[in-house]
Amino acid sequence: MHLYGLKNCDTCRKALKLLPDAEFVDVRADGVPENVLKAAHDRFGDALLNTRSATWRGLSDLQKDAGPLSLLQSHPAVMKRPLITDGDAMYLGWTRDVQTALGVG
Repeated sequence: MHLYGLKNCDTCRKALKLLPDAEFVDVRADGVPENVLKAAHDRFGDALLNTRSATWRGLSDLQKDAGPLSLLQSHPAVMKRPLITDGDAMYLGWTRDVQTALGVG
């Protein structure tokens, strides 16, 4: 299991605490593998973008129009967090539904 997020994100820290066997990947430092990013976008669409983040608000309209995959590769902090992969299963965010699906809620 991999948990993609930011090391200073409170939500990611909460998720990691309940998923101690998950391998944490800091998207700002390490990025998200292209195949994982594409699969996440195919599954979640534009919900993968955190349009409420400070990073998003700081982008120009031109940057926002670059396309979600390109935007996420150049600005990984704009990704909604955490993105959790477990084999072929993929979860976005840390909602009750995600926690229940992972057996920790």
